[in-house]
Parts: sequence; structure tokens; C-alpha cells
Amino acid sequence: MNTNNHYLDAFRQEKEYMRNFGFDPYSKRVNLAIPNAREWLMAGLQSYLGDDAKWLPAYEEIAEWLTDNHGKGLLLIGTCGLGKTLICQNILPMIIRRFTSLIAKAYTANAMNKNIDKMIGHRVVVVDDLGTEQPETLTYGERRYPFNELVDSAERNGSLLIITTNLGTYHAVNKKTGNPIPSIEDRYGIRTLDRLRATTSVVLLSGESMRH
Repeated sequence: MNTNNHYLDAFRQEKEYMRNFGFDPYSKRVNLAIPNAREWLMAGLQSYLGDDAKWLPAYEEIAEWLTDNHGKGLLLIGTCGLGKTLICQNILPMIIRRFTSLIAKAYTANAMNKNIDKMIGHRVVVVDDLGTEQPETLTYGERRYPFNELVDSAERNGSLLIITTNLGTYHAVNKKTGNPIPSIEDRYGIRTLDRLRATTSVVLLSGESMRH
């Protein structure tokens, strides 16, 4: 159904009017447009790993995200030894600062429960090794779910989340053992997973560990 232009124009005017009362109907998401992103990412790998630096196929997707993130964060999923932590905690913050002047605040997942109130206030947040922390905590007797709060806040306020994890996304079962495979859905719920997928670009890394 096509909306009558009169009503569309009136609604747009109302959006502008509401801004005077503290309601911002427009996205404040962090938009990245890094030139030569592939070269910058490779330079970061070489600066830390020297001749041992390798370029995995999935890194192309990270470079594409840097080139134009469409206002979304980044969710890196994969097993150990594929460069997730190095890229997200060390390399991406430097590239983002160089081209946007924004400072990425990096936390391990285990530190999230004690720092969630600070994390919610940052524009760019890195969470490394999601899933290794307790999903709930008590603060002055109040039961809280820090990661769920962080994702909710990112959706509302447009902050950029950069996350690494060994967890899968949706609920799945190991066909050989019948045991559930740890997933974001099982640990944090389908609501948080849906919001996370809406606010981040998901990149899956696979292959053998590159650690020696």
C-alpha cells in the first residue's frame, strides 16, 4: 500500500518537531568507510605477526565491513587460533581511531559483569571471548544480565559492538553425540540473538589454529 504524500510529509515534520523534546528518531549509528581496508587490515596482522601473518578467506568479509559497515557492529564466530582476538582487540581499534577518532574500549567477557555500566556508555565496545562469563550477575541484590543489557543499549543508542566468540548462533545439536552445541541463543535467549543479528554483521571463521 502506498502512503499518501500528505501523510508522509506530515509524519516527517512531526519527527523533526519531536527532536526539540529530546526524542531523536534518527539513527546515531557509527558508520565506517575505511579506504584500502584490506591493506590496513593486512598491515595490522604483519605488525603483530611479522612473516607469520596469514590472510584467511574470511578476512575479506572483515575488510568489506571496514569499507562500509552500514552502521552495524561486527560479530566474529570461530574456534581458537584464527585471529579473532588479535583483530578485534588490537587491530580494529587502531584502524577505527585513525579514520574516525573514536576510541574503542576493549573488555574480556569475564570483565563484562563488573563493568557493564561503563560499557553501555561507550560508542565503540569490544567484547572478547563472549560466552566464557556468567550470563547473569547480582548487583546490590538485583539480578542482571549484562550482555543482554549491552545489546539492548547498542540497538537503542547506536553504539558499535565488536564481539568475538566460540559460540554458534542458533540452537543446534551434535549429530554424533546428541548433545547441544553451545550457542548464543541458548545462553542469552532468542530475543538478544535477534537484536544482535540486527545490529552486527556476522563473520564465520573456520580452519586450523594458526598458533604454533
